[in-house]
Amino acid sequence: QVQLVESGGGLVQPGGSLRLSCAASEGIFSTYSMGWYRQAPGKQRELVARITSYGSTNYAGSGKGRFTISRDNAKNTVLLQMNSLKPDDTAIYYCNAQRLTALGTTTYWAQGTQVTVSS
Repeated sequence: QVQLVESGGGLVQPGGSLRLSCAASEGIFSTYSMGWYRQAPGKQRELVARITSYGSTNYAGSGKGRFTISRDNAKNTVLLQMNSLKPDDTAIYYCNAQRLTALGTTTYWAQGTQVTVSS
C-alpha cells in the first residue's frame, strides 16, 4: 500500500507563495501519475494540476499560469509551487497518486494539508 505524506501548507498573505510537498512510500513512484486536488469549504474537490510518469503536466484553469507541478523521482516526491496566491485558493490540498493496471485504476490519496490565503 502506498502512503502519501504532505507538507508545506499554512497561512500566507494574498500575493504570496507556498510550496507543497508530497512524499510517497512507493518504491516505483516514477510509474505513477501524480496530482494535486483541493477542496474549499462548501465546494467539491477539484483538480489543481497533474504530472504524468513521463513529466507531462496539465493544469486546471484556476491555477494555470500561477502554479507549477513538478516531481523528483529520486526522492519519491511531487511538488506544487503556488505563486500569486489569492483568497479563493484557500482550501485543503490533497496529493494524489494514480496508475492504470490490468485490474483497473489504482488511486491513493494523502491526508490533506490546509492552505489559507488571508491578510
